[in-house]
Amino acid sequence: MKKLLVPKGAFGYLENRKKVTALRTLLLFLISGSFYAAGILLTKTNKNLLTIVAILLCLPACKSTVNMILFLRAKGCSSALHKKVSAFGDDTMTVFYDLYFTSYQKNYPISHMVLKGSMLCGITENPSCSCSEAEKHLSQMLVQEGIKHVTVNIFSQENTYIDRLSRLLNMQVEDHKAREEIISLLHTISI
Repeated sequence: MKKLLVPKGAFGYLENRKKVTALRTLLLFLISGSFYAAGILLTKTNKNLLTIVAILLCLPACKSTVNMILFLRAKGCSSALHKKVSAFGDDTMTVFYDLYFTSYQKNYPISHMVLKGSMLCGITENPSCSCSEAEKHLSQMLVQEGIKHVTVNIFSQENTYIDRLSRLLNMQVEDHKAREEIISLLHTISI
């Protein structure tokens, strides 16, 4: 049986969130509409208490709509890339999929990312994503949280990224002292 919710950072997270938020939005609007219809059926006018309840129930429905639109625009890791990079995970690497970082200026969709020691490497499949700006954004977020000495590399070329993953796999490094904080930060700042 498939899980209802895929955890953040797992493959298929964004696709799952698209479905869940769309279903939640539909359900919230149906509830609001049913209160409005019940008010009209009972009182034969829309000037009743159930109309006010229906209007107030539109607030969470609209918030859910904004959330749904955000997830609908986000693209996750492709199946082809997932097949190629899934072989590179081991116990010394922390692996993330479907991370979508937002900033005031731009969005940075990162399909796959690994953390090993003090190295954070990722790949974007979106050609409009600037790798250097994504690196700068993530570095700034790490420094703002007091996490220093982390090297961030974002790649757009699949072959270069896979080569980097194979080199990381063979490297013997010890975990960063703020490893858990880095993982928590990446989950917090991505949608």
